[in-house]
Amino acid sequence: MYISRYSESSILQDLSEKMVFLSGPRQVGKTTLAKSFLRKKQDRYFNWDSRQNRREILAALWPAEKATLVFDELHKYRNWKTWIKGEFDHHHERLKFLITGSARLDVYRKGGDSLQGRYHSHRLHGFSVGELEHLPLTIEPLKELSFPSGAYRETLESLFYYGGFPEPFLKQNPRFLRRWQREKLDRFLREDIRDLENVRALSALELLADMLLERIGAPLSLQSLREDLEVSHRAVSHWIDILERLYYCYLVTPYAKSTVRSLRKAPKLYLWDWSPIVDEGFRFENLIAGHLLKMKHLLEDQEGYKIGLHYLRDVLKREVDFLVTVDRKPWFAVECKVSTDSASPSLRYFGERLRIPYLYQVTLKGSDDILDGNVRILPAGRFLGALP
Repeated sequence: MYISRYSESSILQDLSEKMVFLSGPRQVGKTTLAKSFLRKKQDRYFNWDSRQNRREILAALWPAEKATLVFDELHKYRNWKTWIKGEFDHHHERLKFLITGSARLDVYRKGGDSLQGRYHSHRLHGFSVGELEHLPLTIEPLKELSFPSGAYRETLESLFYYGGFPEPFLKQNPRFLRRWQREKLDRFLREDIRDLENVRALSALELLADMLLERIGAPLSLQSLREDLEVSHRAVSHWIDILERLYYCYLVTPYAKSTVRSLRKAPKLYLWDWSPIVDEGFRFENLIAGHLLKMKHLLEDQEGYKIGLHYLRDVLKREVDFLVTVDRKPWFAVECKVSTDSASPSLRYFGERLRIPYLYQVTLKGSDDILDGNVRILPAGRFLGALP
């Protein structure tokens, strides 16, 4: 079953101008999406992990006619950047180049000439409420979000339990989900990291991945992780960076401004796949974070905006889960609650002190859509329906 993805039209337009780099987590649907652009007989797909394909890539055996070429996991080739630059410069009037990978292709620039000006970058996310419900996207930065009329409870419940990765979401089978989670993590640790990083202590890195499941939504203490793992601070910091670059997790930093006594260092950590998180509240918070990150990346990759995703917390421990900014200017804040009927005092406080235009309190189990002062309290499905 193929579901049309949210970035198809934008990628198709970008391919007519430059190379396109499509990155994202393992099994998020990059290959399926990339192959959907192979619409002519002469279009070709190459996977660097295939020995035959590697020989064809290095021999530059391209079609003689105009064609689209998809290169999967090309960043595993040590000199991929210099190589693709040369091929693009020589053939770009005839060939379209789409390069996919489960690592951040904008980061893996080790040696060779710069590709600056030769590519557009897209980051692919899993399914979301708006994408699955085929809702029109009408987001305009610094303007109020446009919420749909429905609450989309069934779609939200499926995403909450199965996550947004296509295979387990479409299967909707708890047994399949458990096996998929275990096998995905094992392949990630023993294939992706082995191929791209020089990590000797894979067992410690695996233990770190397990420990992070218990630290979702809280300020991340590298010192605590270092003590638990009995390794150096530098090692833990390096491993977190690896997990982030390979799309296992991402960090949300605190927003600092002189008008509030904010925390300035410790980020919060979330997972690209929230389905393994046991705690209901933290899983819900991670689901909201995933939708907001998807919106951030879409507005940056497709529209060129500079979007920030932060959280708010001061020295008195007042906290709001998320703040979205445009060019460092507050746009809207989001507080996540499993269930509630009154607005968070912290949301009101930060909204006033930072002059945040729009304040949203999103509930997992609530059904009312009400305005409590300057805070709009609404069901999660309706809120998420306004996002990509």
